[in-house]
Amino acid sequence: MAPSSAFSGRKRPAIPPRRRPLIPTGQSHPVARAAKNPVAPIWVAYQAIVISNEEGAQIERLNYLLSNGCKEGLVDHLRDWPGVHCVRHLLDGEPLVGAWFDRTQEYWARQRHEPIAPRQFATEETVTLEPLPCWSHLSADAIRQRVADLVEGIEAKAAAKREETCRPALGAAAVCAQLRHHRPARPKKSPAPRFHAFTRRVRRELYQLYRNFVQAFREASEKLRGGDRNARFPIGSFPPGLPFVTAL
Repeated sequence: MAPSSAFSGRKRPAIPPRRRPLIPTGQSHPVARAAKNPVAPIWVAYQAIVISNEEGAQIERLNYLLSNGCKEGLVDHLRDWPGVHCVRHLLDGEPLVGAWFDRTQEYWARQRHEPIAPRQFATEETVTLEPLPCWSHLSADAIRQRVADLVEGIEAKAAAKREETCRPALGAAAVCAQLRHHRPARPKKSPAPRFHAFTRRVRRELYQLYRNFVQAFREASEKLRGGDRNARFPIGSFPPGLPFVTAL
């Protein structure tokens, strides 16, 4: 269960301008000043998620998203997580509502020395989740039951690990008491995979498609630099100085 573009198996276009998470990185901005020893801009690692159409790969990614909070030993139950989590929406129907802050407009208002009210540039947004493609034929009750089975398995696995290591969960209150800008002593630095696939065969096919995409882009780029304004770039690419390619 994820936003419709997350499991499409195709690279999605850029976020529309109004939805771009624009956060100034200059130290004069209050958001930037709050960060202690920033390593990189907040959204520097943003990339599209590419997941194969295999049922196993889709369920595996959903299981991974659901397990956040429990698998790290932070809370006993997924519903205990104090932050944003999809489990309460998927099982209980709780709306996923949040605020989008237009930091660009806020920045220019500050430049004009205008008084700014709290949340003046905030817009309420509701995230709508769609069924996994492999579950799109199921009823809402059937999907809810499958999610409940995944949640039960995640919590049982986390409980077994806590018992084995004799380490209780940190708890929601302790999670909220953590310093928000604290960095772990040994952060995980392994790169995210380009693709999420359930079988080796499909993973190889996706890598081959990606190589074909890169080759087609390079050939079109060479033609464009040579003066051919009709050079055909592959769908899903951003030609230099030209619009995003949605169709050939």
